[in-house]
Amino acid sequence: MPEIFDIVIVGGGPGGLAAGIYGSRSRLKTIILTKGKPGGQASTTQELENYPGFSRGTTGPALMEAMVDHAKSFGTEIVREEVVDLEVEGETKLIKTKSGNEYLAKTVVLAPGAEPRSLNIKGEHGFRGKGVSYCATCDADFFEDLDVVVVGNGDAAVEEAMYLTKFAETVTIIVIHDEGILDCNKASAERAFANPKIKWIWNSVLEEIKGDGLVERVVVKNIKSGELFEMETNGVFFFVGTVPKTEMLKGKIDLNDQGYIITNEEMETSVPGVYAVGDARVKYLRQVVTAAADGAVAAVAAEKYLAEEEGFKERVLNAKEPVMVTFWSPQNESSILAISQLEQVVDEYGGAVKLVKIDTYRNQRVAKRYGVKTIPSVMFFHGGEILDLVTGNLTEEEIKTKIASILKIN
Repeated sequence: MPEIFDIVIVGGGPGGLAAGIYGSRSRLKTIILTKGKPGGQASTTQELENYPGFSRGTTGPALMEAMVDHAKSFGTEIVREEVVDLEVEGETKLIKTKSGNEYLAKTVVLAPGAEPRSLNIKGEHGFRGKGVSYCATCDADFFEDLDVVVVGNGDAAVEEAMYLTKFAETVTIIVIHDEGILDCNKASAERAFANPKIKWIWNSVLEEIKGDGLVERVVVKNIKSGELFEMETNGVFFFVGTVPKTEMLKGKIDLNDQGYIITNEEMETSVPGVYAVGDARVKYLRQVVTAAADGAVAAVAAEKYLAEEEGFKERVLNAKEPVMVTFWSPQNESSILAISQLEQVVDEYGGAVKLVKIDTYRNQRVAKRYGVKTIPSVMFFHGGEILDLVTGNLTEEEIKTKIASILKIN
């Protein structure tokens, strides 16, 4: 039987690597499964100037290599495996790879990433990182006082074009529609039309990107006349959307209409014990720094999940004696008094019944699973099964009656 990992991380980009660092540092048995070389898209970015704490000139590959070394130094295993399927329901998750190997996990962190939507224009892939970019926030300052072209005319394209004008000399947007027609919102369109640095080419598409090592010019095609013409430029920015790599997750966890993974602030997905980080999840900003933050949050959340789940299983579900689980909160005075009262009653039974206290402020998952909304509440277990639930304050006599019933004392 395969060994069981505390955390299996699917994907070795900055989000997955950060999760590995935090997971292993917490003494959790952690493994990262990555299809290719660790680092994800960040490892293809030669210049990386906006990661906090790193001076100008830091490269994506260098930063990712440092993250890999950091994760390994804490004991994270990193294995070149392409994950092709997952079974995430239940207490133990099963991850299957293309090579036929299987990995068992108590928790899973999904970091499959996303990739810019490609138009497969001639020269697009060859000049990627050499004048072709998909991220203005990442690369705009490399084009200071230069001329760039933007492909796309939706909200993201027009807003990113506006951002580029802070650096570039001119920003030319190639639009497939008739003059004045854009796919973005009206407010963004008005601001763009009023910006003197933005130029427009209407009824056109980008046909080809040319240059000698770096982007130097593009070929543009007018879709009405069929006319082709060349124009000089120093860079081409594509903003035609991104595609999350979540195809294998359909039907297993909740995705939005675009295929991005839906999470809460703790990076939890719709399945308990499964987390998602980085570009593949629904989020406002997709950058190396936000992916790393996601990974840290997910690993800490996974650690708390394991502590809570395994602690409850050991203390309550696997207990031989009947158990009174009391849900309380340090902010709730009546629940504090209830704890004291229950402790006194339990002492009278000399170990025949066990008291377990659940602080709902620190351990929300168990309370949520059992539908506990009122503090204090007392839930009675025996043999892993729920026998009774009482909400609100109990008198000493009521507590003894419940215990007697459970112990079958007349």
